[in-house]
Amino acid sequence: MYKTINLMGYDVFNDDISLIDIGKSQGLIVNTINPHSYVTAKSDTLFKEALLSSDTLIADGSGIVLAAQKIHNISMKKIAGADLHHYLLLELNKTNGTVFYMGAAPSTLVKIHEKTSVEFPNITVESYSPPFKSDFSTVDNEIIINKINTFNPDVLFIGMTAPKQEKWLYQHKGKLNFKVASSIGAVFDFYAGTVDRPSPFWIKIHLEWLPRLLKEPRRLWRRNFISTPIFLFDMFLYKFGYKKN
Repeated sequence: MYKTINLMGYDVFNDDISLIDIGKSQGLIVNTINPHSYVTAKSDTLFKEALLSSDTLIADGSGIVLAAQKIHNISMKKIAGADLHHYLLLELNKTNGTVFYMGAAPSTLVKIHEKTSVEFPNITVESYSPPFKSDFSTVDNEIIINKINTFNPDVLFIGMTAPKQEKWLYQHKGKLNFKVASSIGAVFDFYAGTVDRPSPFWIKIHLEWLPRLLKEPRRLWRRNFISTPIFLFDMFLYKFGYKKN
């Protein structure tokens, strides 16, 4: 099994990403956690269940890395959803694997198909853009599940933004065929190039959030000015023993 750290109530992956073996997996769910998802889960029971039930929960946020250092004095490596996505594609390309992208707009999926065909020519790719609505109907879910299972992918990527994507996967995982599945949200747009990911400079100094906030203040202000302070407050409660896992 992988090394994990019990961090503020969650067992967070703290190992080498290369240990995630597609060939030896069946129904493995890899999700991400960051300060905003941690805070959102405090008031969303289903989302919290989805995160806790993940087979692997990776630290997709500098705040999680900071908490590991402050609470446990342990060095943890941040693994962004984009890093996981790139690693899994590299592995699939070695084995002529298959990948299914569920989510995003049709135009984004077209660009993903075009890019993977050039960068990872050995991978067979399929995708589906579900209806743009807050809740899927029973018929919607049946169509999505059927499309995924007919293709029977090695890797399934879900991109519908958190917490919708994690909850959907959690609720339907028993009906889905895949070896590894992951909810990676914005990575669909980052990879397609429809949204620019901050440069390596910002990522390296743990300020990836800043350029994104400046570009999308209306969408991201809450996670930076509400979720982050709440997360930091909880972090210090755990550090000084006022809160237990």
